[in-house]
Amino acid sequence: MKRIALITGANKGIGLEICRQLAQKDYHVLLGARDAARGQEAAALLGQDGGTVEVVVVDVADPATFEAARKLIEERFGRLDVLINNAAMGEDWGYTAENVPMDLLRQTFETNFFGLVEMTQRLLPLLRLSEGARIVNQSSILGSLGEHSDPTSQIADVHALAYDASKSAVNAFTVHLAKLFRGTPHKVNSAHPGSVKTDLNPAGTLTVEEGAHTAVELATLNSDGPNGGFFHLGKVLAW
Repeated sequence: MKRIALITGANKGIGLEICRQLAQKDYHVLLGARDAARGQEAAALLGQDGGTVEVVVVDVADPATFEAARKLIEERFGRLDVLINNAAMGEDWGYTAENVPMDLLRQTFETNFFGLVEMTQRLLPLLRLSEGARIVNQSSILGSLGEHSDPTSQIADVHALAYDASKSAVNAFTVHLAKLFRGTPHKVNSAHPGSVKTDLNPAGTLTVEEGAHTAVELATLNSDGPNGGFFHLGKVLAW
């Protein structure tokens, strides 16, 4: 029986590539997209590769879509094996802690953190029905307080408080959820995809194939894999 995987923000970029790689591993992929038409276009492309992919409308800014997705998954499959929280926004690169607009800070947290947590909570009952659920929270090295505190760090000159703090919060959620999974077959981890060349990051140095690798690796962990960690391409990152 195929394992069922839901990926949010998956109609393009890293999310789409995660879908492709999981479909190639014979997962039944639920491609989460805010817009059904765009999702269908993306799913059709992946279907040409022979994967089993279908669209689920999910908007991390619209909790009503969480419940609709939950009902669909429950009725169709009775469980969920993998959840990859990939959808996110980042629009505060020109601001610092002293001038980031409060509405932008709130909007970023609503999308990157509150939406992620609420959707995960809605789907946890279905994930717990899996023989071994895997949750991957797409974070970023920009959420690392250790890296930001080091003046010699590669991110020492990055000041995007809204995005960075939202990813720090995602990491905190990973740690707390991992506590609940201790002694169970379920696992949750945070992933840093790396600086990936996408529409939002044209200066990226990694391909989308490389950027998807960490999330896919964590989504397909064996029973002896880690729970409650922060990783990039197999390496542990500092919180």
